[in-house]
Amino acid sequence: MTGRERMLATLRFEQPDRPPHFEAMFELEREAFGLQFPDRREWADCTAPRKRGMIASCMEVYQRIVETYQWDALAVYWPWSDPDGVRAAKETFGDRILIGCYVGGSVWAIEAVQDWMQFALDLAERPDVIHAAARRMRDQAFDRIDRLADAGADFIMLVNDIAGNGGTFISPAHVREFILPYWTEEVARIRDRGVLPFIHTDGNIMAILDDWIGLGAACYQSVDPMAGMDIAEVKRRCHGKLALMGNVQCSLLQDGPREAIRESALYCLHHATPGGGYIFSTSNTIFPGIPLANYQHMLAVFHEFCGMDCGNP
Repeated sequence: MTGRERMLATLRFEQPDRPPHFEAMFELEREAFGLQFPDRREWADCTAPRKRGMIASCMEVYQRIVETYQWDALAVYWPWSDPDGVRAAKETFGDRILIGCYVGGSVWAIEAVQDWMQFALDLAERPDVIHAAARRMRDQAFDRIDRLADAGADFIMLVNDIAGNGGTFISPAHVREFILPYWTEEVARIRDRGVLPFIHTDGNIMAILDDWIGLGAACYQSVDPMAGMDIAEVKRRCHGKLALMGNVQCSLLQDGPREAIRESALYCLHHATPGGGYIFSTSNTIFPGIPLANYQHMLAVFHEFCGMDCGNP
């Protein structure tokens, strides 16, 4: 199977030849390849020729990542939420892998709150203000979704952190009133454009998991084990309705030990792989500070599992 075929099969809850794998981001390009993505601060003000050169540099890094680590999909993260990056990735990889991109800041989330005291007051006393801001974020997201869909994105991941280790950052009732209706509209917009909707949050969302499933997304990324998200239970409740991506504990990738990385990876693979609907990855990203050798160890465990249980990767 190609990476694209493998991804689509698992998102349909079919059993692929092996679980697909990719990461939301890989930021160890210097350690791995001696290459580096352009400085993220340069994108906003660069000239058109400079932007083309920067995108070409990104594609060189992405090619090395995809080929070296056998990724089955790529969510273009540099340039961020940019149709030109999606077009370049589609030209670079063709139909071999699934190509996506990100839309952030689309609903009220932890990172959207600038003044917590004012937010709390508005939540209690001026809900119309909260709803008005939510509509603005939704409308801006619609515009980005449409431009990414026009560029040929296969999937769009909506990234908004609405929970921490203790649960949702506002009450479940408030999440249902001020967040989920707008997220549902954004997921529907993505589907209406013929694109697969992925959704991301860190944290523990068990109190709203049924509502989360009801958003209508194709895949939920993170499934945060540090917040107590047990992928065995989440898979039991989501299977056939919402595919999962993640749950290999990223703090173990950062700090070890190796045996704990192995245990975390195997727990995910044994509990989430059967029946399709699972994309193997960390619970966050491969971020700066993770030893490259630890990611390679995680992949060695993955390849061992696939060799024993589901064909050579």
